[in-house]
Amino acid sequence: MIRKMILGALVLGFFATSCSNDDDAVVAASTTSGLTVNLEGLEALGDDFVYEGWVIVDGNPVSTGTFSSVTFPQTFQVNTAQLNAATTFVLSIEPAVDSDPLPATTKILAGDFSGNSAAVNSNLVADFSLVAGTYILATPTDMDDTNESSGVWFLDNSSGSAAIGLTLPTLSSGWKYEGWAVIEGTPVSTGTFIDASMADNNAGTSPFKGDAGNGPGYPGEDYLQNAPTGITFPTDLKGATIVISVEPSPDNNAAPFTLKPLAHMVPSDAMDHTAITMGTGPVTSLSGSVTR
Repeated sequence: MIRKMILGALVLGFFATSCSNDDDAVVAASTTSGLTVNLEGLEALGDDFVYEGWVIVDGNPVSTGTFSSVTFPQTFQVNTAQLNAATTFVLSIEPAVDSDPLPATTKILAGDFSGNSAAVNSNLVADFSLVAGTYILATPTDMDDTNESSGVWFLDNSSGSAAIGLTLPTLSSGWKYEGWAVIEGTPVSTGTFIDASMADNNAGTSPFKGDAGNGPGYPGEDYLQNAPTGITFPTDLKGATIVISVEPSPDNNAAPFTLKPLAHMVPSDAMDHTAITMGTGPVTSLSGSVTR
């Protein structure tokens, strides 16, 4: 009889424990809810970076998770109380290995919740609706005047003297501009810059420029030496596409980022040292929706 009582107590204890575990699981499951992210135009980042979503709750950022895939929609589990209280969704670019619990300065999309959804866009980077650009073909960093079509400089000399060639908005923190020449299908950087009235950040250290100085004090590049594999320098930029992109900073991707507010294919009959007008680029803004 004693043995039966002991066995009965063990069985009851087992069921009590099982029920308790089940109840805990139900409670745990009910503390999170799905946040569905559906974004357009994002491109994959370099290997060292990821996208990270955030909801703003009482003025504080709460991570909704990181992702590398740019196939959407994607759904993330977020604390239900925090998700219901969230007022804004923000998407940032973060180091893949990141010890900082706060969002990086490189924020790319944001939008306020209206009910259970938020329309997000890239306006927090900058408004590119009024961009304009002018460039010339020239190679001022060497003494050879036979290869002038192998350099591109973002300046306007139509008045007879060099002037700023790019009308671009000031970028938010964490972003920079970068010029490119797409040569035989390969994008080759002209350098990065923040202010279009000043030279590139690498004006004095560019591996491509000639040996007769750094060129004018504006963004641009001479493609004269140390050509990337598969390309020959000097080259002829007629037929190439000239691009201004917006890049996250820091950035380890050798290709242009998604945002490209200015672009132009150099005409086959383009004259060197003559101002050429750029057009609007293929991607001036990003958008999407977030649903809770």
